[in-house]
Amino acid sequence: MEVALRALELSVRGRLDGLLQGNHLGLVPGPGSEPGEARSYQPGDDVRRMDWAVTARMAEPHIRQTIADRELETWVAMDLSASLDFGTAACDKRELAVAALAAVMFLTSGGGNRIGSVVDNGTGQHRLPARGGSAYARALLKKVAETPRAPEGTRGNLGALLESLRRPPRRRGLAVVISDFLGPTDWQRALRGLGARHSLLAIEVIDPRDVELPDVGTVLLSDPETGKRREVHTTPVLRKEFAAAAAAHREEVAGVLRRAGCAHLVLRTDSDWIADVVRFVMARKRGWSGGGAG
Repeated sequence: MEVALRALELSVRGRLDGLLQGNHLGLVPGPGSEPGEARSYQPGDDVRRMDWAVTARMAEPHIRQTIADRELETWVAMDLSASLDFGTAACDKRELAVAALAAVMFLTSGGGNRIGSVVDNGTGQHRLPARGGSAYARALLKKVAETPRAPEGTRGNLGALLESLRRPPRRRGLAVVISDFLGPTDWQRALRGLGARHSLLAIEVIDPRDVELPDVGTVLLSDPETGKRREVHTTPVLRKEFAAAAAAHREEVAGVLRRAGCAHLVLRTDSDWIADVVRFVMARKRGWSGGGAG
C-alpha cells in the first residue's frame, strides 16, 4: 500500500508540475479576498477591483488591493460507499477517488495550509483532523486508502456526510466533496448549507458503465448498495433508455451543484484524470483573472 501511494504521489506531483510548466496553481484564488489598502491603478490591473469611492475622491483611478488570506483549511468529504467499489477501465472508482484526494492535497499544500477529511463507507464516519505538513498529508492519504470496503448491500448517506462538515462550524475555507453522486439528490440542502460558509468543490468520479451499457447480450446487473441483482438482455432499446436515464441523472447532479455555487470536476476511470485536473484548474485561473469562466 505505501509503495503504491508513494508512486501515486510522485505521479501527481510530477505530472502536475510538468504540465503546468512551473505556474503557481491552486484550487482557490491566490491574491486573497480580504480588503486591503487602495492604490493607483496600473495597466494590467483587474478592473473588477476598482475602488470607485477613492477614484472619485482622488480624481484618479484606484483599485482596492487584497490581503492574502490566512492559511487555507481544506476539509474533504470522502464518499467511499459500496457503489465506488466498481470499475471497468484503468482503475475502479474508489482508486480514482483516492487519486483525486492526492491531487487536492498537492493543490492546497504549502504556506501553513491544513487538510482534514471525513470518510464514510456506509458503515459509519471516520474523522481525520485538519493538520499541516507533507508527512501528515501522506498519513491521511494512507488512512483514507485503507478504509475497509463496506459489505455489499450497505447504503451510503451523502447528506449525512456533508452535514458532518457543517457541524461543528469551522473557520471559512474549502470544502471538497468526492463521490460518484449516484442515487437521489437528497443531499442538496446540506450542500447549500455548507456553501454558505465555505468555497465548494465537487469531484465526481464515474466509470463508463455508469453512463452506458455494453452491447454484450445478457448481463447480470448488481446494485452494490442494495445487494439487488437482475439479469437483463442488453437490447438496443434498453441501452438507449439506460444512457438517457444516466445522462438525465448526471444533468440533475450538475444542476444541483451549480445552484449551490459548487465548482464541478468530473473524473473518469477511462480518461487521463491528471490532465482533466489541469484543464479544470487552469480554467478556474482564467476565470479569476477575467480571462473566461471556469
